[in-house]
Amino acid sequence: MTDDSSNVLTGDDVRHVDGRDASQADGGALHGLAGTGAPHVLDNPALASLTGPHAHFAEKRGRVLRYPVDVSPWLALPDEPDAGAWADLAAQAGPGAEVMLTAYAGAVPEGWEITFHVEGVQLVDDGVAAAPDPEAVRLGPADVPEILDLIARTQPGPFLPRTIEMGTYLGIRREGALVAMAGERLHPPGWIEISAVCTDPAVRGQGLATRLILAVAHGIRERGETPFLHTGAHNTNAIRLYESLGFRLRRRTAFLAARVPERSPEGVS
Repeated sequence: MTDDSSNVLTGDDVRHVDGRDASQADGGALHGLAGTGAPHVLDNPALASLTGPHAHFAEKRGRVLRYPVDVSPWLALPDEPDAGAWADLAAQAGPGAEVMLTAYAGAVPEGWEITFHVEGVQLVDDGVAAAPDPEAVRLGPADVPEILDLIARTQPGPFLPRTIEMGTYLGIRREGALVAMAGERLHPPGWIEISAVCTDPAVRGQGLATRLILAVAHGIRERGETPFLHTGAHNTNAIRLYESLGFRLRRRTAFLAARVPERSPEGVS
């Protein structure tokens, strides 16, 4: 298995999401986790995180929650946002700002511009052979400049100066240089998302990303929680890798960004 297939969400293509549950999609059944009709904590993972284990990060405006802008670009709308929630989001972000939404497949209000819309999938631990890795080292704030350099060269998805605070991040070094990493992002109660999986192109094909995914999953399991992750629905190589490791498709989802109108609707301040 090659490491380059394990990079997670990128937002440069795919323009729609059908919104179907995994049990309705081709090949998409997940042993009782999806298709039951009952809400699940992973259906709106950013909201579950910011009202749960990541509540200390939450910046709130009405019913809208977000992470600090140097921690994560993700924010949380209510499950069924009304006009008031969109007005709160506009006021929180500011005119013309771009906001990133997770697990949202609905329409945006008139005047909002969708800047990208990526069909995605959510996969959960269904027998992952999690194991610690003797070469993996825990990364911390002092490693952030090197992490950001690796992120810039590999483009696994958003990583900001304080993203390291969201959970445990592990890396592998060769001759002192950081060449691969993976870590923890969203944290709904009982679940932790594996994210920022990336490998320097010079050392791909050595299984480093796979080892780090299993090591991060081991740490999550040791704390009594369950790993899950997201990737683009178009990223078939990544999905194939994750499934070979013991992750199973739970549901289809969406990742999108939208631009706040430059001027607020009349009567909204």
